[in-house]
Amino acid sequence: MRPQVPITVSLSIRYAGIAYLTGSVLFTIHYFASQYRNSQPVPVVKPKVMTEPGMGTFDVENIFYSQQVMNWQTPREFPEHGIEEDAVLSKIFSSTMQPSKVLPYYFKAIRQFDPESVTITTLITFDRYPIFSKLVTNYQGPISVTIHINDDELRDENLSKLHDMYNSNRYMREFVDVHVIVDKFDRQFNMWRNVARFFARSNYFMMLDVDFHICTNLQRHLSLDARAREVMRAGNAVVLPAFEYVEQDDGVDSATFPKNKESLRQLFDQKRITTFHDFFPKGHNATDYETWFSTDSVYKVTAYQHSYEPYVVLHKEGTPWCDERFIGYGANKAACLFEIYISGIDYYVLPQDFVIHQSHPYKEETRKQERKYNRKLYQNFQEEACFRYSRGLMNAHVWDTDKSRNLKEQCSKIRGFSQVMQLVVEDMQAEQEEEEEEEEKKAKQLLSEQEQQDQESKEHKEGLAENEKGHNLPEVV
Repeated sequence: MRPQVPITVSLSIRYAGIAYLTGSVLFTIHYFASQYRNSQPVPVVKPKVMTEPGMGTFDVENIFYSQQVMNWQTPREFPEHGIEEDAVLSKIFSSTMQPSKVLPYYFKAIRQFDPESVTITTLITFDRYPIFSKLVTNYQGPISVTIHINDDELRDENLSKLHDMYNSNRYMREFVDVHVIVDKFDRQFNMWRNVARFFARSNYFMMLDVDFHICTNLQRHLSLDARAREVMRAGNAVVLPAFEYVEQDDGVDSATFPKNKESLRQLFDQKRITTFHDFFPKGHNATDYETWFSTDSVYKVTAYQHSYEPYVVLHKEGTPWCDERFIGYGANKAACLFEIYISGIDYYVLPQDFVIHQSHPYKEETRKQERKYNRKLYQNFQEEACFRYSRGLMNAHVWDTDKSRNLKEQCSKIRGFSQVMQLVVEDMQAEQEEEEEEEEKKAKQLLSEQEQQDQESKEHKEGLAENEKGHNLPEVV
């Protein structure tokens, strides 16, 4: 005869079975619902409708963004302090030409990115939409892009083109954060770079011109290369060597580009591919292409000079920002990389990854004039940056450490810099000696005062003891 199961146990088993069946049904429903939802087409993002007659797309966007407020946390007993976003952004980018309207996250990617991933930061105008779409499809990783739209009669038409571009590629919605700048100033390249970097959502960013194609699996290589990760986490920059096709027609279709170092070497030996802008060796020769072709390890750039303009991956925090006073072609990126270098950040070259330029026509006359103006600005900028960083490094007491090595190496080439800095060092040493003497004097004075107080205290105690002794003497009859 089977033993009788208690009623409470029987009920517990029954309820457990019901709970299990219910959970299974709910899980199944959730699974198929999510599969159905993921299989649906990506919704088309459309410009906001006009709210009043005569209002264009940008007029509506401007009202929407101008109503946003950034709240600043305060101690508990005080309410949050709100500042209009326009005011905050105007201060952040206050060294640029104004007025300029920044619309951050005009489109925002739906993915949450790994903090250790590399966000490509780039900048484009509406005529570069097709090549940007190719970049998005090729990289399929986080991208933060600044898009400039002129504030003219074509403004709203170009905004509509932006929506068309964003909807034309399914990877846009997954990976791309779009930040729009609307103003009347062409080619504020360093401001545009800073906007893309400021709103990037990972710890590392890559400064990349949109017409360069990353030919390798950069993210995978970085994840496998322990030395590269060590260099990056230390706050240094890693370089991707840059190449271009000798015949411009060969460099139009990135789908035909080599995908690994071996294939690239064959084309290089056949003289079909060369280093980027080999007619201006100062721009990229510090990468040391001969070493690159012969090594499988990360190596340090040892021949940096002020015209070096590599494509680099950098740590978002701690890296100097690009100086926004450079407007137009010429020296804008070199100035940015120069300041980064003299701040104490070293450049290292990745052994497997590279980029190739996608051919397109240049506005040579415009470039020629703007390069002429920026060349003089860059010379003045180098002097200013050298003295500014020198003072900062001295005040931080790291002038005699490796942190100052890059600055001393580059800035000593400026006429009179070494002599001026010697005088500054002597002045600071004299100031330090005076401060030390003053501190020593104060210490002696305090010691003297303390000794006097101790002596007075001792005499006071002795006096009290004498008085006490007098009180304790036997009374004479």
